[in-house]
Amino acid sequence: MVQPLRRRDNPRLGIALMILTTMVFAVQDGISRQLAEHYSVMTVTMIRYWVFAVFVLATAVARPGGIPGVARSRAPWLQVARGLLLVIEICLIVLSFVLLGLIGTHAIFAIYPLLVAALAGPVLGEYVGWRRGLAILVGLLGVLVILRPGFQVFSPVALVPFIGAMMFAVYALLTRKVAMVDAPETSLFYIGVVGAVAITLVAPFWWTPMQGWADWGWMLTLCGLAILGHFLMIKAYSMAEAGTVQPFAYFQLVFVTVIALTIFDERPDTWTVAGAALILGAGLYTLLREAQRKRA
Repeated sequence: MVQPLRRRDNPRLGIALMILTTMVFAVQDGISRQLAEHYSVMTVTMIRYWVFAVFVLATAVARPGGIPGVARSRAPWLQVARGLLLVIEICLIVLSFVLLGLIGTHAIFAIYPLLVAALAGPVLGEYVGWRRGLAILVGLLGVLVILRPGFQVFSPVALVPFIGAMMFAVYALLTRKVAMVDAPETSLFYIGVVGAVAITLVAPFWWTPMQGWADWGWMLTLCGLAILGHFLMIKAYSMAEAGTVQPFAYFQLVFVTVIALTIFDERPDTWTVAGAALILGAGLYTLLREAQRKRA
Protein backbone atom coordinates (compact mmCIF):
# COMPACT_ATOMS: atom_id res chain seq x y z
CA MET A 1 0.00 0.00 0.00
CA VAL A 2 1.33 3.43 -0.96
CA GLN A 3 1.93 5.65 2.04
CA PRO A 4 1.13 9.34 1.42
CA LEU A 5 3.65 12.07 1.95
CA ARG A 6 2.95 14.50 4.75
CA ARG A 7 1.18 17.52 3.29
CA ARG A 8 2.02 20.96 4.60
CA ASP A 9 -1.32 22.38 5.68
CA ASN A 10 -0.86 26.01 4.68
CA PRO A 11 -4.01 27.25 2.83
CA ARG A 12 -2.86 30.89 2.62
CA LEU A 13 0.40 29.98 0.93
CA GLY A 14 -1.44 27.54 -1.33
CA ILE A 15 -3.87 30.27 -2.40
CA ALA A 16 -1.06 32.78 -2.99
CA LEU A 17 0.80 30.24 -5.11
CA MET A 18 -2.34 29.53 -7.15
CA ILE A 19 -2.92 33.24 -7.88
CA LEU A 20 0.71 33.62 -8.94
CA THR A 21 0.30 30.52 -11.11
CA THR A 22 -2.68 32.05 -12.91
CA MET A 23 -0.75 35.23 -13.68
CA VAL A 24 2.15 33.23 -15.13
CA PHE A 25 -0.23 31.11 -17.20
CA ALA A 26 -2.04 34.22 -18.50
CA VAL A 27 1.18 35.74 -19.85
CA GLN A 28 2.12 32.35 -21.26
CA ASP A 29 -1.23 32.17 -23.08
CA GLY A 30 -0.76 35.58 -24.64
CA ILE A 31 2.62 34.54 -26.03
CA SER A 32 1.17 31.22 -27.21
CA ARG A 33 -1.55 32.97 -29.18
CA GLN A 34 0.94 35.30 -30.82
CA LEU A 35 3.21 32.45 -31.91
CA ALA A 36 0.38 30.13 -32.99
CA GLU A 37 -0.91 32.78 -35.40
CA HIS A 38 2.33 32.38 -37.39
CA TYR A 39 3.40 28.80 -36.72
CA SER A 40 1.56 25.51 -36.33
CA VAL A 41 0.25 24.65 -32.87
CA MET A 42 2.24 21.42 -32.96
CA THR A 43 5.48 23.28 -33.69
CA VAL A 44 4.99 25.71 -30.81
CA THR A 45 4.05 22.92 -28.41
CA MET A 46 6.90 20.62 -29.44
CA ILE A 47 9.64 23.25 -29.07
CA ARG A 48 8.16 24.21 -25.72
CA TYR A 49 8.29 20.58 -24.57
CA TRP A 50 11.82 20.03 -25.86
CA VAL A 51 13.12 22.87 -23.69
CA PHE A 52 10.96 21.68 -20.81
CA ALA A 53 12.38 18.14 -21.09
CA VAL A 54 15.98 19.40 -21.19
CA PHE A 55 15.29 21.46 -18.07
CA VAL A 56 13.79 18.62 -16.04
CA LEU A 57 16.50 16.19 -17.13
CA ALA A 58 19.26 18.65 -16.20
CA THR A 59 17.58 19.29 -12.86
CA ALA A 60 17.25 15.57 -12.22
CA VAL A 61 20.94 14.93 -12.97
CA ALA A 62 21.93 17.56 -10.41
CA ARG A 63 19.86 15.99 -7.62
CA PRO A 64 20.99 13.18 -5.31
CA GLY A 65 20.28 9.89 -7.02
CA GLY A 66 20.23 11.51 -10.47
CA ILE A 67 17.56 10.74 -13.04
CA PRO A 68 16.69 7.29 -11.57
CA GLY A 69 16.06 8.86 -8.18
CA VAL A 70 13.83 11.66 -9.49
CA ALA A 71 12.00 9.33 -11.89
CA ARG A 72 11.22 6.86 -9.09
CA SER A 73 7.49 7.29 -8.49
CA ARG A 74 5.03 5.57 -6.20
CA ALA A 75 2.33 6.10 -8.83
CA PRO A 76 4.11 5.90 -12.22
CA TRP A 77 1.02 5.20 -14.32
CA LEU A 78 -0.77 8.19 -12.85
CA GLN A 79 2.26 10.29 -13.66
CA VAL A 80 2.30 9.07 -17.27
CA ALA A 81 -1.44 9.76 -17.57
CA ARG A 82 -0.85 13.32 -16.30
CA GLY A 83 1.84 13.89 -18.89
CA LEU A 84 -0.34 12.72 -21.78
CA LEU A 85 -3.39 14.66 -20.62
CA LEU A 86 -1.44 17.88 -20.30
CA VAL A 87 0.24 17.81 -23.71
CA ILE A 88 -3.08 17.11 -25.49
CA GLU A 89 -4.85 19.81 -23.48
CA ILE A 90 -2.16 22.36 -24.32
CA CYS A 91 -2.53 21.66 -28.05
CA LEU A 92 -6.31 22.06 -27.84
CA ILE A 93 -6.19 25.32 -25.90
CA VAL A 94 -3.51 26.95 -28.07
CA LEU A 95 -5.56 26.00 -31.13
CA SER A 96 -8.60 27.57 -29.47
CA PHE A 97 -6.65 30.82 -28.88
CA VAL A 98 -6.30 31.17 -32.64
CA LEU A 99 -9.87 30.11 -33.45
CA LEU A 100 -11.80 31.86 -30.66
CA GLY A 101 -9.38 34.34 -29.11
CA LEU A 102 -8.08 34.52 -25.55
CA ILE A 103 -11.27 35.81 -23.91
CA GLY A 104 -13.63 33.40 -25.67
CA THR A 105 -11.38 30.46 -24.88
CA HIS A 106 -10.90 31.33 -21.23
CA ALA A 107 -14.54 32.24 -20.69
CA ILE A 108 -15.31 28.58 -21.42
CA PHE A 109 -12.11 27.15 -19.94
CA ALA A 110 -12.96 28.87 -16.64
CA ILE A 111 -15.36 26.00 -15.95
CA TYR A 112 -12.47 23.69 -15.11
CA PRO A 113 -12.21 24.52 -11.36
CA LEU A 114 -15.90 23.63 -11.02
CA LEU A 115 -15.23 20.39 -12.87
CA VAL A 116 -12.41 19.76 -10.40
CA ALA A 117 -14.84 20.29 -7.52
CA ALA A 118 -17.36 17.94 -9.15
CA LEU A 119 -14.77 15.20 -9.65
CA ALA A 120 -12.90 15.69 -6.35
CA GLY A 121 -15.26 13.23 -4.65
CA PRO A 122 -14.75 10.13 -6.79
CA VAL A 123 -11.07 10.87 -7.44
CA LEU A 124 -9.82 12.30 -4.12
CA GLY A 125 -12.61 11.60 -1.64
CA GLU A 126 -13.20 15.36 -1.12
CA TYR A 127 -16.98 15.34 -1.59
CA VAL A 128 -19.00 18.53 -2.10
CA GLY A 129 -22.43 19.25 -0.68
CA TRP A 130 -25.61 20.01 -2.59
CA ARG A 131 -25.03 23.76 -2.49
CA ARG A 132 -21.68 23.56 -4.21
CA GLY A 133 -23.18 20.93 -6.51
CA LEU A 134 -25.80 23.51 -7.52
CA ALA A 135 -23.01 26.04 -8.11
CA ILE A 136 -21.39 23.57 -10.50
CA LEU A 137 -24.65 23.35 -12.47
CA VAL A 138 -24.81 27.16 -12.63
CA GLY A 139 -21.27 27.17 -14.02
CA LEU A 140 -22.29 24.66 -16.71
CA LEU A 141 -25.25 26.92 -17.53
CA GLY A 142 -22.74 29.72 -18.04
CA VAL A 143 -20.94 27.58 -20.61
CA LEU A 144 -24.26 27.03 -22.43
CA VAL A 145 -24.90 30.79 -22.44
CA ILE A 146 -21.54 31.33 -24.12
CA LEU A 147 -22.05 28.54 -26.65
CA ARG A 148 -25.75 29.41 -27.24
CA PRO A 149 -26.78 26.14 -28.94
CA GLY A 150 -30.07 26.62 -30.76
CA PHE A 151 -29.69 30.41 -31.05
CA GLN A 152 -26.98 30.48 -33.68
CA VAL A 153 -25.27 28.23 -36.18
CA PHE A 154 -23.37 26.14 -33.66
CA SER A 155 -19.71 25.62 -34.44
CA PRO A 156 -17.92 22.54 -33.11
CA VAL A 157 -14.91 24.82 -32.64
CA ALA A 158 -16.61 26.18 -29.52
CA LEU A 159 -16.31 22.74 -27.93
CA VAL A 160 -12.51 22.75 -28.20
CA PRO A 161 -11.87 24.79 -25.02
CA PHE A 162 -14.57 22.85 -23.14
CA ILE A 163 -12.90 19.54 -23.95
CA GLY A 164 -9.61 21.12 -22.93
CA ALA A 165 -11.16 22.21 -19.62
CA MET A 166 -12.37 18.68 -18.90
CA MET A 167 -8.92 17.27 -19.62
CA PHE A 168 -7.22 19.88 -17.46
CA ALA A 169 -9.61 19.19 -14.59
CA VAL A 170 -8.63 15.52 -14.64
CA TYR A 171 -4.96 16.54 -14.90
CA ALA A 172 -5.36 18.85 -11.89
CA LEU A 173 -6.93 16.10 -9.79
CA LEU A 174 -4.24 13.61 -10.75
CA THR A 175 -1.65 16.25 -9.84
CA ARG A 176 -3.23 16.58 -6.43
CA LYS A 177 -3.29 12.80 -6.04
CA VAL A 178 0.35 12.24 -6.96
CA ALA A 179 1.37 15.18 -4.75
CA MET A 180 0.38 12.99 -1.81
CA VAL A 181 2.95 10.32 -2.69
CA ASP A 182 5.61 11.92 -4.93
CA ALA A 183 7.85 14.95 -4.62
CA PRO A 184 7.10 17.99 -6.83
CA GLU A 185 10.34 17.34 -8.73
CA THR A 186 9.11 13.88 -9.70
CA SER A 187 5.77 15.23 -10.94
CA LEU A 188 7.54 17.93 -12.93
CA PHE A 189 9.90 15.33 -14.41
CA TYR A 190 7.06 13.18 -15.70
CA ILE A 191 5.04 15.95 -17.35
CA GLY A 192 8.20 17.18 -19.08
CA VAL A 193 9.53 13.85 -20.33
CA VAL A 194 6.22 12.11 -21.13
CA GLY A 195 4.88 15.20 -22.88
CA ALA A 196 8.06 15.66 -24.93
CA VAL A 197 8.08 12.05 -26.10
CA ALA A 198 4.37 12.12 -26.99
CA ILE A 199 4.44 15.38 -28.96
CA THR A 200 7.65 14.42 -30.77
CA LEU A 201 5.95 11.33 -32.17
CA VAL A 202 3.24 13.37 -33.94
CA ALA A 203 4.34 17.02 -34.30
CA PRO A 204 6.90 16.56 -37.13
CA PHE A 205 3.99 15.95 -39.52
CA TRP A 206 2.88 19.59 -38.91
CA TRP A 207 6.31 21.17 -38.54
CA THR A 208 6.75 24.83 -39.55
CA PRO A 209 10.27 26.27 -39.05
CA MET A 210 10.75 29.19 -36.68
CA GLN A 211 12.04 32.38 -38.28
CA GLY A 212 13.81 35.35 -36.74
CA TRP A 213 15.54 35.88 -33.41
CA ALA A 214 12.56 37.76 -32.01
CA ASP A 215 10.25 34.76 -32.40
CA TRP A 216 12.87 32.48 -30.90
CA GLY A 217 13.11 34.88 -27.96
CA TRP A 218 9.36 34.71 -27.41
CA MET A 219 9.51 30.93 -27.75
CA LEU A 220 12.16 30.62 -25.05
CA THR A 221 10.18 32.98 -22.80
CA LEU A 222 7.12 30.78 -23.31
CA CYS A 223 9.16 27.71 -22.31
CA GLY A 224 10.40 29.38 -19.14
CA LEU A 225 6.92 30.46 -18.11
CA ALA A 226 5.56 26.96 -18.71
CA ILE A 227 8.16 25.46 -16.39
CA LEU A 228 7.56 28.08 -13.71
CA GLY A 229 3.76 27.88 -13.90
CA HIS A 230 3.48 24.13 -13.54
CA PHE A 231 6.00 23.99 -10.73
CA LEU A 232 4.05 26.67 -8.84
CA MET A 233 0.81 24.75 -9.36
CA ILE A 234 2.33 21.53 -8.05
CA LYS A 235 3.56 23.40 -4.97
CA ALA A 236 0.11 24.96 -4.46
CA TYR A 237 -1.52 21.52 -4.43
CA SER A 238 1.04 20.29 -1.91
CA MET A 239 0.11 23.12 0.46
CA ALA A 240 -3.69 22.83 0.60
CA GLU A 241 -6.68 20.79 -0.53
CA ALA A 242 -7.83 21.06 -4.13
CA GLY A 243 -11.18 22.50 -3.04
CA THR A 244 -9.39 25.31 -1.21
CA VAL A 245 -7.03 26.54 -3.92
CA GLN A 246 -9.02 25.78 -7.07
CA PRO A 247 -11.53 28.67 -6.82
CA PHE A 248 -8.63 31.09 -7.07
CA ALA A 249 -7.78 29.69 -10.48
CA TYR A 250 -10.44 32.10 -11.79
CA PHE A 251 -7.92 34.90 -11.47
CA GLN A 252 -6.48 33.64 -14.74
CA LEU A 253 -9.57 34.90 -16.59
CA VAL A 254 -8.99 38.35 -15.12
CA PHE A 255 -5.33 38.44 -16.15
CA VAL A 256 -6.10 37.02 -19.60
CA THR A 257 -8.85 39.60 -20.18
CA VAL A 258 -6.45 42.45 -19.45
CA ILE A 259 -3.91 41.02 -21.92
CA ALA A 260 -6.56 40.36 -24.59
CA LEU A 261 -8.06 43.86 -24.35
CA THR A 262 -4.80 45.80 -24.24
CA ILE A 263 -2.60 43.79 -26.61
CA PHE A 264 -4.89 41.86 -28.98
CA ASP A 265 -7.81 44.33 -29.02
CA GLU A 266 -10.36 41.58 -28.38
CA ARG A 267 -13.92 42.68 -27.64
CA PRO A 268 -16.14 39.94 -26.13
CA ASP A 269 -19.86 40.02 -26.94
CA THR A 270 -22.61 40.35 -24.33
CA TRP A 271 -23.35 36.61 -24.24
CA THR A 272 -19.72 35.78 -23.54
CA VAL A 273 -19.57 38.30 -20.69
CA ALA A 274 -22.85 37.03 -19.23
CA GLY A 275 -21.76 33.40 -19.41
CA ALA A 276 -18.38 34.19 -17.89
CA ALA A 277 -20.14 36.07 -15.07
CA LEU A 278 -22.25 32.99 -14.27
CA ILE A 279 -19.15 30.79 -14.23
CA LEU A 280 -17.21 33.23 -12.05
CA GLY A 281 -20.16 33.70 -9.71
CA ALA A 282 -20.52 29.97 -9.26
CA GLY A 283 -16.82 29.64 -8.58
CA LEU A 284 -16.85 32.41 -5.99
CA TYR A 285 -19.80 30.77 -4.28
CA THR A 286 -17.91 27.51 -3.97
CA LEU A 287 -15.09 29.49 -2.34
CA LEU A 288 -17.42 31.09 0.21
CA ARG A 289 -19.12 27.77 0.90
CA GLU A 290 -15.78 26.10 1.48
CA ALA A 291 -14.80 28.81 3.96
CA GLN A 292 -18.11 28.41 5.83
CA ARG A 293 -17.67 24.65 5.99
CA LYS A 294 -14.20 24.99 7.47
CA ARG A 295 -15.40 27.49 10.09
CA ALA A 296 -18.22 25.13 11.05
